[in-house]
Amino acid sequence: MKKALVTYFSASGVTARAAEALAQAIGGDLYEIRPAVPYTSADLNWMDKKSRSSVEMADPSSRPALADGDAPVADYDTIFLGFPIWWYVAPTIINTFLERYDFRGKTVVLFATSGGSRFGQTAARLKPSVAADTKLVEGRVLNGCLSADELRSWAQGLGL
Repeated sequence: MKKALVTYFSASGVTARAAEALAQAIGGDLYEIRPAVPYTSADLNWMDKKSRSSVEMADPSSRPALADGDAPVADYDTIFLGFPIWWYVAPTIINTFLERYDFRGKTVVLFATSGGSRFGQTAARLKPSVAADTKLVEGRVLNGCLSADELRSWAQGLGL
């Protein structure tokens, strides 16, 4: 496998830990997707229909702003993209990220963390945010404590 970029958005630290473990296991570089306005615990209260995350997820056109625009995606052919599953799909900031950069001709491998859901319609919802010739691969949910060997084996099994 060529050197890959592991990008991730993490609101609570869970996805950050998975991304760090994956980057270390595959020898990839790491990039954090940060919102311009960080999420507070009140923003993430899914029980509150007026919380920021609830409002964003209720509006598929929502595109939370990014803190910066310097992700080095142009330097890589393979980009792993991690995020928590919110309401059975990726948070809309992932669409913001995909629409901000040029992924033409690249392979984007999705991975997620979740309290109980799987990918659902995540890949289908993200596909319109990338160019038609971007290979978008539904990876896997990386919950729990996966060993470096398990992560490496999974990544190598993708055949990239």
